[in-house]
Amino acid sequence: MSLPAYLRAEGPQRVFAALPGARAVGGCVRDALAGLSVHDLDMAAPFPPEVIAERLAAAGFRVFETGLKHGTVTAVLGGAPIEVTSLRRDVTTDGRHAEVEWTTDWDEDAARRDFTINAMSMGGDGVLHDPFGGQADLVARRVRFVGDADQRLREDYLRALRFFRFQARYGGPVPDAEAVRAIRAAVPGLARLSAERVWSEIKRLMAAPDPREALRLMAETGVLPAVLPEAGEVARLNLALSRGVTEVVLRMAMLLPVGTDITALASRLRLSGEEAARLRALHAIADAPAPHERDPDTLRRFAARARIRSEAAQPAEILLVAAAAHPHEDYAGLLAAMPPGLGPAFPLQGRDALALGLPHGPRIGQLLAAAREWWLAGGAKADHAACLEQLRQLAEAETS
Repeated sequence: MSLPAYLRAEGPQRVFAALPGARAVGGCVRDALAGLSVHDLDMAAPFPPEVIAERLAAAGFRVFETGLKHGTVTAVLGGAPIEVTSLRRDVTTDGRHAEVEWTTDWDEDAARRDFTINAMSMGGDGVLHDPFGGQADLVARRVRFVGDADQRLREDYLRALRFFRFQARYGGPVPDAEAVRAIRAAVPGLARLSAERVWSEIKRLMAAPDPREALRLMAETGVLPAVLPEAGEVARLNLALSRGVTEVVLRMAMLLPVGTDITALASRLRLSGEEAARLRALHAIADAPAPHERDPDTLRRFAARARIRSEAAQPAEILLVAAAAHPHEDYAGLLAAMPPGLGPAFPLQGRDALALGLPHGPRIGQLLAAAREWWLAGGAKADHAACLEQLRQLAEAETS
């Protein structure tokens, strides 16, 4: 086999020269064989990590000890990073973490990997090393554990979630029966996983071109209710796929039923503040009935209410979430009629009330809310001057 283009670049060529016997490993080999773009280049070498770091530095790389405890350094040349890891064998495992020793045995290193399609490697001579039949599994669209599936899962229960991510991207219509059996038996072990790693795997799965079958299999094996009990019917994503929705958080919002406690979910899975805010925004008015009228005033009013509830989501996005929750309502027609962009913003702020001479206090908020309802009732069209006059009239009516 000739050397693929991604290994003919200067970076990997320098690694091969500095570390005799080094090979590209894992995802880059898998994706190149699958005809996909290679984004992350991982390599391995039969040397201890300190020797790897020293030799790569001498070869002109900037070297960062990003995971020295686990045998990994990151070598950067011309802005392009390459992760280089020592060959390893497991000494002890506890279901999530492993104590490792360095080895020079490539088969030992391959035997500790999760799936056959991730256990392949390729040296600088272009020879593919495939001790567990990963290339055949890739062609057959079969995601299969290396060796004993139960043992692989006992070593690291996160592999159960990784299985579904890889199944969504590389698997065929019939999943590996042994893998499914072992994962079903391993569900109790998922409780040992950290929330951050669970959310990371869920996001990666949801980013797959079509995650629906993998999600259905997760539900059938008991994995989905174990890690994401809030999830609704997978069919909720039908609209997302038909509309070309690829954003992970928007897909998640469409999967979650209306009324989901987003705050509790965000806390449990350790979502970022931005992710949590966007989920809340997307669910802001998803439980509101779709307006049946399609006149401009009604559409502006709906879009304006969406903006009032949240600045972090477009009205059309909120409608997608609502449509996923209420497939029998005519959200499709509303989506088609909805103008692009955020709805109009209410023209007044607290400083406008103060400029009228209204005293500080909670009454300002109440008067602004009343003026805003007047603005919405008129189709959210009144400008700043008209809204200010309405606020003045409301304040005078209150004191008269």
